[in-house]
This record gives sequence, C-alpha cells and structure tokens, in this order.
Amino acid sequence: MPTLWIQSAKNVHPQNARMAKLVDARDLKSLGLTAVPVRFRLRAPLNYPISSLFSCNPLQTNNFLLNSVLFGLMCPLEAGAIWCYIWCYIYIVWGFVAPMSLTDRQIKQARPEPKDYWLTDERGLRLLVKVNGSKYWRLKYRFLGKQKTLALGVYPDVSLKSARQGVLEAKKVLAEGIDPSQQRKQDKLHVKLNNENSFEALAKEWWEHQKGTWKDYHADRVWGRIRDDVLPILGQRPISDILPQNVILVVRKVEDRGALDVASRVLQDIRRICRYAVQTGRLSVNPASDLTGVLKARKTSHHDSLPRAELPAFLHELESYSRRGRLLTKLAIELLILTFVRSGELRGAEWGEFDIENKLWRIPAERMKMGSEHLVPLSDQAVKVIAQIKEISGQYSLVFPSERNRRDGMSDNTMRRAMFKLGYDGNTLGKSKAVPHGFRATASSILNEEGFNPDAIERQLSHQERNGVRAAYTHHARYLEERARMMQWWADYLDQAKTTLKQGTDLI
Repeated sequence: MPTLWIQSAKNVHPQNARMAKLVDARDLKSLGLTAVPVRFRLRAPLNYPISSLFSCNPLQTNNFLLNSVLFGLMCPLEAGAIWCYIWCYIYIVWGFVAPMSLTDRQIKQARPEPKDYWLTDERGLRLLVKVNGSKYWRLKYRFLGKQKTLALGVYPDVSLKSARQGVLEAKKVLAEGIDPSQQRKQDKLHVKLNNENSFEALAKEWWEHQKGTWKDYHADRVWGRIRDDVLPILGQRPISDILPQNVILVVRKVEDRGALDVASRVLQDIRRICRYAVQTGRLSVNPASDLTGVLKARKTSHHDSLPRAELPAFLHELESYSRRGRLLTKLAIELLILTFVRSGELRGAEWGEFDIENKLWRIPAERMKMGSEHLVPLSDQAVKVIAQIKEISGQYSLVFPSERNRRDGMSDNTMRRAMFKLGYDGNTLGKSKAVPHGFRATASSILNEEGFNPDAIERQLSHQERNGVRAAYTHHARYLEERARMMQWWADYLDQAKTTLKQGTDLI
C-alpha cells in the first residue's frame, strides 16, 4: 500500500513540533507500505519544518480520516485546511480507484520485525508475519454480526494464488449462510470418521478380532488375500460408501486371472467384514450379502488318482525310482501311500511325532487342516519304511527336509515331479494322470469296496463329520483299534499288489 512522504521548509513553529513528533512515531515497515513523495509549498509564516514520514493505509478508512482530522487540527487554520484538502484528494484517488494488492515479491521480501505485523491483500485476505519469520494467511470476515478470522494456511506452502482461491470458496460458503470456520471443523471431523471407518480400518479390526480363533498360518493367509486382492481397490473407501458393484469389481479382477477359488474366498472375506461393520454400527446394509450367485461357475474336479487296476504297475515302477531320483523322495511316496495322509501333513512331519514302540503317528492339531490331533496307526511295512528314512534324515528335526535348506520341508512339487517322471503325468499312453493327494481317494475307494466301516475310513482320512451325533461316534476309541487293523490290511494289500504283478497273476 502507498505511503505519503511530506517535505517542508526549515523553520519550526512551536505548535507544529508536536505534529512532527506524532508523524515520526508511525512505523512504516510494520504496515509493509511503499513511500510516495508529495511536495508542496505554504506561505509564510506557515512554513513547516517537518522533514518526516507520515504513513497511512487508504483501505483502512477510519485510520485515514482520523489522521486527516488530527493533522488539520494541530496546524494553524489556513495550513490545516490545505492539509485536509491534500488528504481527501489522496483518499479519493487511492481509496476508490485502484487499491494495490500484494505480490509474491512483496511477500518474499517481508522480513520479521520485533513485533508481529500484517500485510493486507484484497477481499479481507491478510498475511500475518511473525517475529520468527513465519507467514500465515488469514481471512477477516463477519458472520451474524461478529468479527471472525479463518486460517487459510502457511506461506509458501499455500501460495498467494491458492490463498485467494480459498477466500473465494469461503465467500461462497458465507453467501449460503454458513460459517466457513464451522464448515471446516465439520469437514475435518468427516475426514477423521471416514479414515476410522474406511474398509481397510474395518478389515484390520475384524481380522484382529477373528485371528485368535484361527491357526497362525490360516490368519496370515486370510490377511494376505485381503491385502493383495481387496485393499488396493476398496481400502481407502469409507465402508458406508461401498456398493455391490464395487465388490463385484474386486471379485471379477480375481476371476480374470483364473483364480476362481480365491475369488470365492475373497467374496466371503468381504461379506464377513461388512457383516462385522453392521454388527458394530458402522454400516446399515451389507453390500455383499446378496452376491452369492455372482461368482463364475467352474467344473468340479477332484485330485487325479490312480484306478485300482493301475496301482500294481505304479508300485512296481516306484521300486526302481531310486535309480532316477533321490531315495528319500521314493520313501516319502511309499509312506504317503501306506498312511494316505495329506501330502502337506507328510512333508511337515517331525521325528518327535512318531511313537514307533506303539506303532502310532500323532500329528499335532496345529498341523492339521481341521485343527484337531490326528492319529495314524502304523503298519509293519510303514515302520520299516520309517526306519529306512531314519538312516537318511534322522539327524534333522524334519523327517523330509528340503535338499537346499534342511530347516525347511520338502517341496510340494517334489513327489509330484517324481510321479510324472514315472509317466503318470497324463501324457503317457496306458497310464492315468496321478498326483500325491490322489492316493487318499484310491485308498478310500478300495477300502470301501472291501467292506470296511465307512466311519473308520472317514476318521482315518481325517474328514470332518458334519452330523454332530455321527461325529461323536467316529471319535470313539474302538475305531482306533479298527483303523489299526484296516491300516495293516491296506499295507498287506499293497505288498500283494506288487507280488502279483511280478508273478503275472491278477490281484483280487
């Protein structure tokens, strides 16, 4: 803003000395104004000895008029009138024609002073310059008859242009009869609530609430699925803004990469998270509750298993596998067939789980799919195979350690590749495709055909019985003895299968 310089003659009139003192007391720098010289000559004896600075902000009407009146009253009559004319002229020209606005250069050059001071821009925008050099944008406005101030940020993080844009937005809010300060508080509260109730926050809360009921590996698997497939799309959305279409988008992206099983689990995870949000009052309606039929259907397939008729030939070829691959891999497949446990349960076996004296293998609950301890009666043939394995890996904690790192278990593909090497990959004429997990189906089929108790078979397969009454009976102790006899029959049957193939007779 412009500042008026006044220059006069040399002689000092006693009355005017007081005015000179008043003028010199004004602090130009605190107003951030630019001085403009104005020269004039008065007739004797009214020569003014004032060589001084007198500042005024034309936009501050009250200050300007007060300065005009005070200056005129303290001068003799004729001189006072001249002063009033000068001030009024400057006020009219500067105050009503084109008041100057702040520039970036002025703001950058504004230096800290012993006291805080203001730089004034247009439309009530001001810049507060603190004694430490910090510069804060402020907007003065009136709401319901009260003077208020709105913070618009810190310079240079908020530029002059951005601050002016903030003024325009605040004026629009005022025009609607809303206090900008209150509106900002409500906006901050809304953002905070959205962050607290975002899908990611609710998913994490739900997972923390549920993971105590899961095994550690299962909890990690669930969160990994949510983290990789759901959060990139829904994570930052407020839970209340999620629509069924958003959920479908997540599911479709998983399906597009061919992971149909994962897509089903992802939909289940989202449904459970949203149900938790409803139960805790953060959501009114579950957007995933009616999406059961949205998943792509897939043809039901079972693990490839050997038909009964091909089992003897497979066992015969397995005898010679040690010439092509590791002996430990051959023995792992033999023990897998004798016990028909899940391949993961076999590969993670530890020596401390085997009670050779009582011919029993106790698989702890934390390694079982169904979360309960599983007992595997060991046949005489299984005990002999375990003794052979002991000579190879007995010094390690794992029965089937990895060849690369003995602290890790055998790879999931090791036994599968071995079976494929024997020609059971589905591409060899006269041989069906078979995988390690398929021996469970082969054993179950043969044992059921031979008339063994279905409950004993299901219990030995560690299948979860859905009927509560039936489940109670399948856990009865008498099944353990029956299963032990069944497992010994199964081992004898496998030996007979190998013998009959060598002799060229049929296996009954």
